[in-house]
Amino acid sequence: MRQPRLDVLIVDDEPPARERLERLVAELPDWDVAGSCGSGGEALNLVSQLNPAVVLLDIRMPGMGGVEAARHLASLPAPPAVVFTTAYDEYAMEAFDARAVGYLLKPVRKERLEQALRQAGRLSASQLLEVASADEHTAPRQNIAVRVREELRLIPVKDIQFFRADHKYVTVHYAEGEHLIDESLKVLADEFAPEFVRIHRSILVAVAHIEAVEKDAEGKPVLRIRDSRETLPISRRRLGPLKRSLIAA
Repeated sequence: MRQPRLDVLIVDDEPPARERLERLVAELPDWDVAGSCGSGGEALNLVSQLNPAVVLLDIRMPGMGGVEAARHLASLPAPPAVVFTTAYDEYAMEAFDARAVGYLLKPVRKERLEQALRQAGRLSASQLLEVASADEHTAPRQNIAVRVREELRLIPVKDIQFFRADHKYVTVHYAEGEHLIDESLKVLADEFAPEFVRIHRSILVAVAHIEAVEKDAEGKPVLRIRDSRETLPISRRRLGPLKRSLIAA
């Protein structure tokens, strides 16, 4: 019995590259082009609508790049498989090979495309984090992805007031509410420094949202969040680095 055809979403900011991939996928016997777009942000919306089996994802795009988009997609309950497309040279591809991440080198050849689609796998959060760390041109994410029911919602990093860790989960707090995310506070601290500063072993705060550092009724240092009634404890060993961060801001 013949296997059903599978859908592919093509994401590339260059129209000629998208058109080439569309032609190549259309020539393959087991695959269909579900759609195409030119940015990572558009890709997230289309994945929710089209539910493709595989996303062909350009790495370097204005705004949200491919690695950030893939990291957001990985947080979906049933994420699509991802194959990165890139104009990197062969030497730079060693970083991807070492992490078992699927990629296609531009200009893409039909035989290589078919092979990559058949072998495409769902990338783990740790794989994507390693790719982001290995690419010196990968900027910190502009958004944090949260799941609201079965939907993916993006919270702009600039709107986030603080992250608070509680056991294995982290809660992201912003003006409109709070959401649980499955990320490490240490990873977030490394990615978003110096815009975010650790004030406690379980709290990472956006410097831009700090209103004041003061003392509570017991004389312990606390931090007040701008446009919020929230006050957060400051560990004494973090107080000095925090003050230096505020002076430098």
